Amino acid sequence: MTKPYVARRIATNRQLSLRGLNHHLTVWGDLATATQPVLWMMHGFMDVGASFQFVVDAMADGRCIVAPDWRGFGLTRAPHGTDSYWFPDYLGDLDALLDAVVPGQAADLLGHSMGGNVVMAYAAIRPERVRRLINLEGFGLPDGKPEEAPARLTRWLDQLRTPATLKPYARLADVAARLQQNNPRLPSDKAAWLAAHWASRGGDGQWHLRADPAHKRVNPVLAKAAEAVALWSRIRAPLLWVDAVGSRLDAHWGGRYTLAEFNARLAQVPQVQRVSLDDAGHMLHHDQPEALAHALEAFLDAA
Repeated sequence: MTKPYVARRIATNRQLSLRGLNHHLTVWGDLATATQPVLWMMHGFMDVGASFQFVVDAMADGRCIVAPDWRGFGLTRAPHGTDSYWFPDYLGDLDALLDAVVPGQAADLLGHSMGGNVVMAYAAIRPERVRRLINLEGFGLPDGKPEEAPARLTRWLDQLRTPATLKPYARLADVAARLQQNNPRLPSDKAAWLAAHWASRGGDGQWHLRADPAHKRVNPVLAKAAEAVALWSRIRAPLLWVDAVGSRLDAHWGGRYTLAEFNARLAQVPQVQRVSLDDAGHMLHHDQPEALAHALEAFLDAA
């Protein structure tokens, strides 16, 4: 039998009512006595804030770390009647969270995947609020072509006709197996630990993912590469870009968004330090938490 994963740093849970939602925050350390800038860890799509537990456990004690659940994920509920999710709302939520928890202070801001895209945009818009910036595989999205708009909007309207659903699971072990199917590098003990944060048991006795099914609908708004470049070029905080050797951008988008295109976007950021982690995929904070923790601390503690 696999030995259960035991968290080294015990987190506390907070709820903040902001922008009409009760936002859930996982907090490691004491905000009231923090002597360093608070490190914010913003999770990716179909994930939760508690997902950063393994890398937090690998970091030295003393730093206060806050990991919110984005709206419609984890224990932050979706707004009533949500049909789709809009990128500017993530920026609004992050701005409100920083104002409520660390008013007037510059924070250290980390984001993974979707969260990485959000923190990059936020650092461009509110440069005075970000001391150091960390992006874990938040590559951005392919450039949307105007001719794609009619089909995209048609698809969105068609999806609105049917209630969105996510598959339930009979056992928590089935949720853990799903996590390992998504990421074969994830050890069984960590998969079992994450499953209890990724899903909750409903009144029907089944385990349901803590995610609003509306996230699965196509976004009717096309991404614009020119907008990303305009934002990234305004970032003033030093940026640590971390990717995984086993993550393949070219293959993921089928040629619609290449590594060369991404590198051209990243070149717009004035101060960039790049780190690649071996034996890791897109969920690098699960695959190599110790190596990631070492890179984070070296970057955050540099003069």
